[in-house]
Amino acid sequence: MVGAGMAGLAAGRHLRSQGIDVTLLEAGPRVGGRVQTDIVDGYLLDRGFQLYNPAYPEGRRVLDLDALDLHPFVAGAQVVLAGRGGRRVARVGDPRREPRWAWGSATAPLGTPLSTARFVAYAASRAVRSPAALRREPDITAYEALRRAGADRSLIERLLRPFLSGVFLEHELTTSRRFLDLVLRSFVRGTPSLPAHGMQTIPTQLATGLDVRLDTPVDSVADDHVVTAGGERIDARAVIVATDPASAARLIPRLRVPAPRSVTTWYYRPTCSGNELANGEGVLVLDGARRGPLVNTVVLTNAVPTYAPPGEVLVSASALGVRTTAENERAARAHLSWMYGVPTSGWDLVATYPIPYALPSMSVPLEIQRSVHAPGGVYVAGDHRDTASIQGALVSGRRAASAVIADLGLSQRKDSA
Repeated sequence: MVGAGMAGLAAGRHLRSQGIDVTLLEAGPRVGGRVQTDIVDGYLLDRGFQLYNPAYPEGRRVLDLDALDLHPFVAGAQVVLAGRGGRRVARVGDPRREPRWAWGSATAPLGTPLSTARFVAYAASRAVRSPAALRREPDITAYEALRRAGADRSLIERLLRPFLSGVFLEHELTTSRRFLDLVLRSFVRGTPSLPAHGMQTIPTQLATGLDVRLDTPVDSVADDHVVTAGGERIDARAVIVATDPASAARLIPRLRVPAPRSVTTWYYRPTCSGNELANGEGVLVLDGARRGPLVNTVVLTNAVPTYAPPGEVLVSASALGVRTTAENERAARAHLSWMYGVPTSGWDLVATYPIPYALPSMSVPLEIQRSVHAPGGVYVAGDHRDTASIQGALVSGRRAASAVIADLGLSQRKDSA
């Protein structure tokens, strides 16, 4: 197995549960791939703003969610709008889980009541349909799907585009409606959360009991062996490449992978308390007027206090693209001031994370569950084979492992992982 990210770990667990010996070769110093957490001065910094949805079916199957100690965010968003008097804040949320927000959600000046009702009905209809049924529907862009569902332009521009831009990592909403439908399904069925000790705890849990060789980059692969960057040849009955898409394309030259979606996340230590930001709540803050580069921001410690030292506050802010200049950071800081309504010039910048390949593009026409059989007789796994999510990575790992088992002529018993 090449790669110990989410897909590789999922494949390794499934193979191990079938009594098959597996070794994972990981180029980096720890497991997780794009799902990692750094600790800087007592702050937990995920590599790019990430969330985990406990409604993911594959996650429920392979993870001990109780052990992760998940902390939910508010099931909604705080949308900042430009009004006659300057800045205005609208709070919208799922009334089932945020009943105190019901009136604000109903009266928020985002779209007409009919438009909002039609979108809510569309999202609810996604939640009660199976993923297989959603995949069978004709594919169009997310924007077209929302318009056909009855969302008016005001609702799209003030709420849906700002929110979905942070999910898809693209502003134009050209992402497949198949992926949109799966995203809506997961949000209706579960509340995005963070583990108490960072996203890194998810792959660390998956890696328990697996044979993982860290700091072992691979130079080439074949159907029956791999060669490490150090020149070591390792023979195997089958090889699964479960790296990031760019590395997979390098190792398997004829493999087609989606274009990348990039993002930059800044982490700040504010000069004010968490109670002074976003009403003291762990809620996604969006700019319905798009007055700056940020797609979203959140006071992480309002939802998960363990992300900072006791009494301290941690804010994340994300913008599309790779933005590494001081000018980029100043623009982000200015935008934060508008979004929270407080001065930010004195906020300490804790760290910056530019992520060139944060997600694979999910463009139309989207083929969900691409083949895990790659050119050259090797197997491939990763969210680029399913959907751009932890759910997709986990499923792709299991599918690749199942393909190996079937091709080796082994009988597959019930997965005990």
